[in-house]
Amino acid sequence: MKSAFVLLAFLAVSQGVLRIPLKRGKSARQQLEERGLFQEYRKRFPYNPAAKFLPRVEQSVVPLTFDPDTTYYGEIAIGTPPQVFKVLFDTGSSDLWVPSTSCNSSACDIHLKFSSSASSTFQAGTNTFHISYISGYASGTTGYDIVQVNNLYVDHQIFGLTDTEADFLGFVPWDGILGLAFPGLSLEGGTPIFYNMWNQGKIPQDMFSMYLSSSVEGSMLILGGTDSDYYAGSLNWIPVNGATNYWNIKIQSITINGNTVACSGGCEAVVDSGTSYIIGPSKDIGNINGWLGASTDQFGETFVSCSNMNILPEIMFNINGYNFALPPSAYIIQSSSSCRTGFGSGTWILGEVFMRQYYTAFDIGNNRVGFAQAV
Repeated sequence: MKSAFVLLAFLAVSQGVLRIPLKRGKSARQQLEERGLFQEYRKRFPYNPAAKFLPRVEQSVVPLTFDPDTTYYGEIAIGTPPQVFKVLFDTGSSDLWVPSTSCNSSACDIHLKFSSSASSTFQAGTNTFHISYISGYASGTTGYDIVQVNNLYVDHQIFGLTDTEADFLGFVPWDGILGLAFPGLSLEGGTPIFYNMWNQGKIPQDMFSMYLSSSVEGSMLILGGTDSDYYAGSLNWIPVNGATNYWNIKIQSITINGNTVACSGGCEAVVDSGTSYIIGPSKDIGNINGWLGASTDQFGETFVSCSNMNILPEIMFNINGYNFALPPSAYIIQSSSSCRTGFGSGTWILGEVFMRQYYTAFDIGNNRVGFAQAV
């Protein structure tokens, strides 16, 4: 595993930016369906992607929901010598955490674990952390160590070491999470890793960007700027809306064939790489799915006939005066047996379904998000 990580070094810094390859692993849904366990887990761990965006006054801990369709991950290493982990690069949270060797949950047994005693540069922290789930939780302690992202080294980075994890984490394709939202969301009480990269002079701009491919290979996280190889035209910039600590933007409307079908009068949405679908209030999402002729199952998932793919309409998102079109190929998730729509109920979130269609830049220095047509 270590040698595979080292081999990524050939993707070195070019003009100052750092490229981290992302892969699409087998989703929890796929793994559970192969074992005939998906319906059981769906009942035990309801999908509530909006939970982690509730105001802090409504929660005593930071929740993370069971999202069975998140698939993208990249590799980092922690400690000396480096211990390699797959992490979800999550723009909807601010903390870095991985399983520890003290974790005896079955979920941890399936993933790589960090051994603090095996790292000569590890320093124990004084804080504990607790991440709540709809039906379960993850908790543990904090520590500090060197974190390596490709050939960039971040010194004295705080991170969480879980000693208990919810069962469903055993089926996600990543070991832990690396948060890329703002410092105010940090549950661990430290400086998020991207801010330390900037503060320690490791990147040329206070910005990162993502290209999410539909293929297993080819996705990329770019630290310190953008890469025009991954998008067409120019980036359209949207200011972050409000002081929420999330990548929160204002949508003016969502239309189909010129008809406003959702977000009438405007709405706020979080741009979140840690959510697989596009999420919105049930009335709006129901209206969108109604225009698509979709039917809903007992878990709230919506399906269309795969034979209708070529006659489904574009869905237009008007954001800051720019029009961003989603064709059926973007919002329909096709498997061997069905075609699901990529929309779910909750507060507005633009997740992977939107980000696969539009290369996304997150500009901390100027407090804005940029979208351009992905190539």
